[in-house]
Amino acid sequence: MAGPEQDEMDRLEAVRMIHPSCFGPTSELKALAELGQKIFSVKRAAIHVLDEDWLRIATQAGMMLAECTREITICDRVVMNRQVLVVPDMRDVPELAEMPYVEGEPFLRFYAGAPVELERGLIVGTFCLLDDEPRPVETVDVDSLVRFATVASALLKLQRNNFQMTLAEQHLRLAALTDPLTRFYNRGALPVLVDPLLQAASIGRTELGVLYLDMDGFKTINDTFGHDVGDAVLQQAADRIRAVLGQNGIVVRMGGDEFAIFIERVADSAFLSGLADRLVKAFHPPFTVKDKQLQARLSVGGALAGVGRFDRGTLLQIVDTALYQAKAAGRNRAIIQAA
Repeated sequence: MAGPEQDEMDRLEAVRMIHPSCFGPTSELKALAELGQKIFSVKRAAIHVLDEDWLRIATQAGMMLAECTREITICDRVVMNRQVLVVPDMRDVPELAEMPYVEGEPFLRFYAGAPVELERGLIVGTFCLLDDEPRPVETVDVDSLVRFATVASALLKLQRNNFQMTLAEQHLRLAALTDPLTRFYNRGALPVLVDPLLQAASIGRTELGVLYLDMDGFKTINDTFGHDVGDAVLQQAADRIRAVLGQNGIVVRMGGDEFAIFIERVADSAFLSGLADRLVKAFHPPFTVKDKQLQARLSVGGALAGVGRFDRGTLLQIVDTALYQAKAAGRNRAIIQAA
């Protein structure tokens, strides 16, 4: 049988599944709170979610209150005791009378709350009613309050399910745009990820640096030792590229041994040239595959796209020309073109 600590861990895991939805109330949750305030004739109706340390407001109607620490909220008692709580006047309850919102603004008096469950037994918060005037217990029909909490539970569950579906769709979309061998993006990512960067650069909001990489000698490795060895070299090459770039840039595998790198907010061509030189040097050491020492150097063409009208095709032609010049000049080098 699970103990209190495990129960709380399970509860917090459920809370984490709805947090992304709670930071922006949906129209359905808002409508439920507004209906509750009207039907129960109170100053405030709200749906609260309790995480490890804080009371989070999923939505509220009427009196607007700020989020607060969990330790000073009466909703914590509803969640921990797993049952409805109605307090006619919080001043009459010693542990509540000294709460800051009872002693001071907004001078709350009446409280009624029912548990909100994401799944059976996993109580994530409350549907609660508040007023700054004392009210008799019979002011609130407990069965109706529980029904409101049940609807709130269903809406939060729907939000969680929609969020999970969105994550799954994003994962599938990302998988469709990713090259499985190198874990870089594939060409399908160009219109999705690169075109918005290029559009921003074209209207002068930022400078976009582009590098086009080609591995010299890779075809010989592939033809001589087979695709398994060639794939291992490509994976090591991808690791070297990552080591140089760090968190900078979007890398797209354009073909067998060709990669394009798109870098936002490049200061100047000197920065881009320095980055290209570091990439070239990163390919100087041989690749080690199955006790074989294999050499595949790098040629790089680059350009800096600032204010101007460059579509993706034109920009790629510019960097491809720079790459051709690097190869014609002896390979194992980088040439940056003015775009």
